[in-house]
Amino acid sequence: MTHDLLIELGLEELPASWLPAATRAFGDALAAALAEARLEVAGPVTTWSTPRRLAVQMAGVAERQADREEVLTGPPVSAAFNADGTPTSAATGFAKRNGVDVSALERIEVPEKKGAYLAVRVQHQGRATLEVLPAVLATTLRAMPFPKQMRWDALLDDGRGELQFGRPIRWLVFLFGDEVVPFTIQRSAQAAGPLVQPVVSGRTTRGHRVHETVGQPLVVHSTTEYLAALARNGVVLDRDERRARIDAELTAEAARRGVSIDTVRSGAALLQEVPDLIEYPVVVSGRFSDEFLALPEEVLTTTMIHHQHFFPLQYADGTLMPAFLAVLNTEPESTNVVSRNLERVLTARLRDARFFWDADRAQPLAAGLDALETVLFHKRLGTYREKASRIEALARWLCAEVLGAPQLADAAATAGRLCKVDLATSMVRELTELQGTMGGIYAREDGHSSTVWKAIYHHYLPQGVEADAPPSAAVLGEAARPWAAVAMADKLDTLVGMFAVGERPTGSRDPHGLRRAAQGLVRTLVDLEALTGVGTAVTLGPLVAVAARPFAAGGVGDPSGDADLWRFLVERLRYVLEQRGYDVRNVRAVTHGDPGALAPAAALRRLAVLATVADSADFRQLATLFKRVRNIVAKNAPEGMAALHAAGAPLESILTEEAERALWTQFQQCAPGIAAAAAGGDRLQEAFERCARLGPAVGRFFDDVMVMCDDPTLRMARLRLVFSIEQLVLQLADVSEIVSQE
Repeated sequence: MTHDLLIELGLEELPASWLPAATRAFGDALAAALAEARLEVAGPVTTWSTPRRLAVQMAGVAERQADREEVLTGPPVSAAFNADGTPTSAATGFAKRNGVDVSALERIEVPEKKGAYLAVRVQHQGRATLEVLPAVLATTLRAMPFPKQMRWDALLDDGRGELQFGRPIRWLVFLFGDEVVPFTIQRSAQAAGPLVQPVVSGRTTRGHRVHETVGQPLVVHSTTEYLAALARNGVVLDRDERRARIDAELTAEAARRGVSIDTVRSGAALLQEVPDLIEYPVVVSGRFSDEFLALPEEVLTTTMIHHQHFFPLQYADGTLMPAFLAVLNTEPESTNVVSRNLERVLTARLRDARFFWDADRAQPLAAGLDALETVLFHKRLGTYREKASRIEALARWLCAEVLGAPQLADAAATAGRLCKVDLATSMVRELTELQGTMGGIYAREDGHSSTVWKAIYHHYLPQGVEADAPPSAAVLGEAARPWAAVAMADKLDTLVGMFAVGERPTGSRDPHGLRRAAQGLVRTLVDLEALTGVGTAVTLGPLVAVAARPFAAGGVGDPSGDADLWRFLVERLRYVLEQRGYDVRNVRAVTHGDPGALAPAAALRRLAVLATVADSADFRQLATLFKRVRNIVAKNAPEGMAALHAAGAPLESILTEEAERALWTQFQQCAPGIAAAAAGGDRLQEAFERCARLGPAVGRFFDDVMVMCDDPTLRMARLRLVFSIEQLVLQLADVSEIVSQE
């Protein structure tokens, strides 16, 4: 027989950003723990969550563990019997230890030990599920990942001591069928933490703090009763239902204000977050004074969305209305009273914002440069004033020399010099989310050209792989190249500088945001051609070398030769490309070789083409054989092989076998087109197809020809031929990477 398993963890409020991952992890960890305990589950897994609870139902859990047969291996047969066939002490001792007669022992072959051994089969009867479930829950709780684990002086009786968790557990529903599974979370004897009383499993849950029926414990005997009890007591347990209810009420309230739901979408990210902040959603609306519409829209929306969790409303033309929507966690007695209170809170914040705006606008943005002397970037890398000077010089060089826009170099330099000034403004000190954005707005108000203020406004973008995308070419216009120059200069300066002073991210720590900076840099480079019209030939090496010069000149260090930095950049580039859905093997194929010679935009173009040809039979054959090509060159080619090949006699005058001469002929036919396509990025499809056509010729060469023959002249000629094939194919990709490692 089977029964449903229901577990609810009652918690102190979890952060909204943790809740989706924690909900999935709870179900996954429990399923894994049940499987490890040999408990079969016939039905689906259902998870629910609110800020105060994580819950999971496993339908159709077996009443007992599955029986298990264990094969115990004993002595080798050769040592278990004498010449006359009588058992030795090794055989009799093994039988006695396992409670069987020698005649019951089996002989089995053990491949890893290369021989026959005595063995006994032991049957283990499964235990009752109720006996096993406490250990299952303990394993589940310890397996739960959180961004930060909280020590709250809790002990589990599983021999592993303290339990750390995202937030303290306050109650526990633990039902198998209709029975309570015994489980206790004890308080640590030596610590005075938040767990004052032990948490003992039971069948009593808790409703909404405001809406639950006071004085009546919510006692449940099944999942059906559990869901019904919470629904009666103000808890919408299912996140999708909360989201749908919020969406519907936002639509209705927006319509009452005379706007469509589309105008609420400026708060789309907030719509993903709000369901994880509440248990019982109710939408109300409010207004603020028209006078605050004189503030930049970015200030208004940031104040409403990030600080108050309000949804801004817009007119049909996209301009802001002096109104907002808010999602409450309770049904108010008077909607009007609640709306007025929310309006007062927002008005106070907007008055502060207007004060900061007026104070900052009392002087031009450039006047704040000196204030950056008081803002430390890093104790060994100086202040943000020094960083701004480095960004200015690097952005000028990038715009003129790398992006081919010397006429815009002054604009890029100006944007680079001013891009960090807003860190010293009152507005950014209060609304830190507006770094860069406010600098661009203030530059625009000061009368700077769009090429300058847009470069400042967007220079933090892109911020990562899943985060905000780069601004589009249409949005940037003429500012595209200055923006790219400033955005890359800022991130390069951070990366190179931090590696110069030994600051490196680890698996669990990245306090300086170097992964974000590296991903933003390589994303800009990957998309550079689409954004600016240039980029396929932009390689990493010169960028890092020029960015490192100020640090080398200042005695900080020169990380341009730091293998860790290059490995880090290549890893981030591969991650960015993999996140776009490309096969990991193909990504590695186009990002091989010298990291400094990598051109991210060119890698993206090659990757797109490689994905279309990688599964053809000829290309798969070439990829498989290319492993052999690379191994032969690595093991047998002498130092300076490129120079030896260039200075050697023509191969057609040395090669003798038909297969090798045919390969050399086909190489000569393919090489010019492949080299031209690799250098210019055009006709890549044709180049990869030409490459694929080498596959059969290479296969025939290896079938018919011995490369490492006795004749030294012929051996060198054949090595030169293999080396030529390797270098030709590597101009496009290391295709050996696309073959699975088996």
